[in-house]
Amino acid sequence: MGVLVKASARNLRTSAQKLNLVAAMIRKMKVSDALVQLAFCPKRVAIDVRKCLQSAVANAENNMGLDIDSLVVNSATVGKSFVMKRVRTRARGRSARINKPFSNLYITVSEKEEN
Repeated sequence: MGVLVKASARNLRTSAQKLNLVAAMIRKMKVSDALVQLAFCPKRVAIDVRKCLQSAVANAENNMGLDIDSLVVNSATVGKSFVMKRVRTRARGRSARINKPFSNLYITVSEKEEN
């Protein structure tokens, strides 16, 4: 394992559970394969995950001088952020709460050693 390069996407408007389904899809995958998977993934949050992965690749290339063809997604971590709480009026003077969760995504890429 060489140099670890990080990128994060904070306050994404989706639940951590839904985001983790997409993040699990690209863990331990080559970056080129992961970008193709995310480009054709039907989930809405895949667009934001793809942007974060491209940011990590750009950080590796420009800041660390790594070869982008040998990069691997080392980890893709998802965490909870804040929750917006809203109220929806219901029948007979009652109300129901609507939770609008946000989540954070942290992607780490590293160069794979050639054997």
